[in-house]
Amino acid sequence: MKTIINPILPGFHPDPSIIRVEEDYYIAVSTFEWFPGVCIYHSRDLQNWELIARPLERTSQLDMRGNDASGGVFAPCLSYDQGTYYLVYSNVRTHWYEFMDCQNYLVTAKDIKGPWSDPVYLHSVGFDSSLFHDTDGKKYLVGLIRHYRKDRIQKIFLQEYDDKEKRLIGKLKEIYAGSGISIPEGPHLYKKGGYYYLLTAEGGTEYGHAVTMARSRNIEGPYELHPGNPILTSRDNLRADLQKAGHADLVETPDGQWYMVHLCARPLPPFRRCPLGRETAIQKVVWKDDEWLYLETGKREPQVRIPGITKTRKREKRKYFYKFHDKISKDFHSLRIPMESFATLSERPGYLRLNGLDSPNSRFEQAFLARRQEDFCFRMETRMEFHPVSERQMAGLMYFYDEEDFYYLYLSRNPQGENYVHVMQMDRGKLKFSVCGEITVEDKPIFLRLEVRNTRGKFAYSMDGRNWNPVGKEWEADKISDEYPLEGAYTGAMTGVACHDMLYRNAKADFEYILYQEICENMEH
Repeated sequence: MKTIINPILPGFHPDPSIIRVEEDYYIAVSTFEWFPGVCIYHSRDLQNWELIARPLERTSQLDMRGNDASGGVFAPCLSYDQGTYYLVYSNVRTHWYEFMDCQNYLVTAKDIKGPWSDPVYLHSVGFDSSLFHDTDGKKYLVGLIRHYRKDRIQKIFLQEYDDKEKRLIGKLKEIYAGSGISIPEGPHLYKKGGYYYLLTAEGGTEYGHAVTMARSRNIEGPYELHPGNPILTSRDNLRADLQKAGHADLVETPDGQWYMVHLCARPLPPFRRCPLGRETAIQKVVWKDDEWLYLETGKREPQVRIPGITKTRKREKRKYFYKFHDKISKDFHSLRIPMESFATLSERPGYLRLNGLDSPNSRFEQAFLARRQEDFCFRMETRMEFHPVSERQMAGLMYFYDEEDFYYLYLSRNPQGENYVHVMQMDRGKLKFSVCGEITVEDKPIFLRLEVRNTRGKFAYSMDGRNWNPVGKEWEADKISDEYPLEGAYTGAMTGVACHDMLYRNAKADFEYILYQEICENMEH
């Protein structure tokens, strides 16, 4: 049977932008404060996707030191024209206040895998900018603009882009105020059958999220509303499997079929928190006789199982065993700064070495290497060698949302000169420690383990890799979610290894391997 099962990109993969180049499909997703910026996935069947590029890999393209939690790269737009790939992205430095510091840039490449150019600065008006290539050769940028003096009214703007001069030209024009739901954002333009179609997200990227559409014969408008708006949403059914549906993009297959990718989330009971963050799903859509787009089902609620273009393959349990011989897997990101500034494979061949930097609360320089949580139930394990000389030096495993919300199984050293393991929790900015107290261990290699099953998590350690000892009691894993933090709200749970040195910045933690393994029985998603 030809069936696609959603989500197609599980875990922290929001704001999908999709294109097709001949037989190849590419999706770009937001990475926010995680470096390198933007993940690009490739597929031939719209169901099975492989991470092939992370284009923003230099600080000349993306400097995020000091950015807000859930700042950084918002909603990249990937496009292709005349043999060139274009990527528009935002670097949002502050956004939780009345004003927003948000620079927008454009990079290009001849090969999707790079290298990608140095950035062209576009504007600082707002985020979610998208580049449209018209059939007459002109290019236009659409994005959101927020009026600070007018009750924070948000609209969609249009401005022409000159590809030769590498800058926006002409006048910025506000072309769309939304369908009436609220907060239009995430715009994409398309041209079909004499109409310009404007696809936007509305309602905010939470449980009121929606996709709306408008069209015009003139690119500058006026735009008439789709009679069935919103054309995609789960806001009307809190029991829907895929919640928060919104922020969509369209792609046409070689045989004329149309699909819509969009973000979604899968909340866990009882608090409807989403540790996996906002994920990427896909829906089959059709153009009807009235020249409007609709879900193929005739409804507007997203479906888990949709018609595909190739035979469905049974998914195996995810298991990734990372060794560190010649390179660090693309699955791993660092927090705001390039991993090359603290991670090395050459200082001790066969090991990943992290050179300790700032504290776990820093938004500037943390030595933290993490990957997405893709499964509700998973295990992460590592073998670490670390020789701290002070309690101000620590290293271990982190389960992380932002600097104010994380769990940390760490090894450190007490004033008596003994190594110990302990669990630290940062809970909405308040520091807590496990009631088990510090557990003294020998100064030798140690195995560390994190296990999460839905809303519950726990840590353990071992000195031989066979006999495991719990560190503290179970804890609330679903606090590491979009819904719980006071500030961060747009990413998802990340988990990985860290080394912090608040003494002399000379601490070194060596990791022989990292294991990420799915442990749930239900693997449909």
